[in-house]
Amino acid sequence: MQEIFNCLDLPPNYGSVVAAKLPSRFAVSDLAATSIAAVGAAVGELIAETGNAAPKSVTVNQRLASLWFAQSIYPQGWSLPPVWDAIAGDYQTADGWIKLHTNAPHHRDAVLQVLGVAADREHVANAVRLYDKNELETDIVDAGGAAAAMRDAEAWAIREPGKAVTAEPLIAWSAKSAPQRRSHIFAPARPLSGIRVLDLTRVLAGPVATRTLAGFGADVLRIDPPVWDEPNVVADISLGKRCARLDLTAEKDRKTFEGLLAKADILVHGYRNGALDGLGFDEQHRRDIAPHLLDIALNAYGWTGPWTRRRGFDSLVQMSCGIAQAGMDWALTDKPTPLPVQALDHATGYLMAAAAIKLLTSQIRGDGPASARLSLARTANVLIAYEQDSDGANALDACDNDFQPDIEATPWGPARRLKPPLDIAGTPMRWALPACELGSGRPAWDT
Repeated sequence: MQEIFNCLDLPPNYGSVVAAKLPSRFAVSDLAATSIAAVGAAVGELIAETGNAAPKSVTVNQRLASLWFAQSIYPQGWSLPPVWDAIAGDYQTADGWIKLHTNAPHHRDAVLQVLGVAADREHVANAVRLYDKNELETDIVDAGGAAAAMRDAEAWAIREPGKAVTAEPLIAWSAKSAPQRRSHIFAPARPLSGIRVLDLTRVLAGPVATRTLAGFGADVLRIDPPVWDEPNVVADISLGKRCARLDLTAEKDRKTFEGLLAKADILVHGYRNGALDGLGFDEQHRRDIAPHLLDIALNAYGWTGPWTRRRGFDSLVQMSCGIAQAGMDWALTDKPTPLPVQALDHATGYLMAAAAIKLLTSQIRGDGPASARLSLARTANVLIAYEQDSDGANALDACDNDFQPDIEATPWGPARRLKPPLDIAGTPMRWALPACELGSGRPAWDT
């Protein structure tokens, strides 16, 4: 997986301990360790660039990395909400399979509107069987929903969306950055302390990125619309952050957001391509407000092809690009077989964090870009190149030694959190704040 380090112009100088191999046609545990190691390499470069001695070692625990790709929080005496909506899942069509992603209410409504049925899984299944998979996919997407027909890798490779994604770099860098607006004292123990990160992301890659930055001291402020919620993951991904709400269609909240943006060092956003433009915050306007801003953007299906504005999630990209089909063939089953974890989301999230740190380092040097773009589909291309045998692959369950000693006090109840998967000598990965509810804080910087 050398491409990950090549795109960041970083050496893969890390150690790996406690090997793991999640059950999959693809080397998911290797992807987990490598993407997290990229963060470690980027942190090491930042520390060295700021006049400190480079870390003596960067080590990834592959077992912990694999566990973090599933979940990092384990409730004590309470339960996380179900991961999936009751309608979401894989359905047989007249000519194959399709995945319906209905976790968001408006996506669920779009599916039911197209199918013309009530919110009942059996009724949905009966209606889906009458459709051609490509036709239904198109109808749902056109209605504002999220769905993906299952295709094999060969079919994806010859379609225009697949060809466009393959031609893109893993990380696309652009725009020369302006000098830092403020001087920072970069201490090796907390190298991102004082760095303000404005978080406009949703499940799951973007929140992983900002959670990672918070682990090295960044002041992360997540902004959500008034009614948005993602209860099945918020306890996992809000670690180390403060969360507030703003309505970017309301003038008063827009002014507040502009004030936050003006003082931010890094913006991380994962809204569908064009969504911020539609709200009046296109890239040029953002640069007018904050010329020094470093900008990290995420998309599902790439930035150049016909699907650049398509709604997408990890599970949908797996269906589109051939991962679920390859898994089905590997598992000798007759149903789509996805990865054992949301590996595209998590790996892309860690790469986004590494890219943000790389941009910060380049800005300090005065010779680097100001923005980076990544996509789930392009990360999928990295994983697809690394198949593995099934021997030695098994499901991983967290054991007592995998957890941090302290109990985390969350709004939902006590919880145990996994130990960090990344160990940088002299630079511990730790979070100053426990998980919090969306909208629980003020839309203001603490520092």
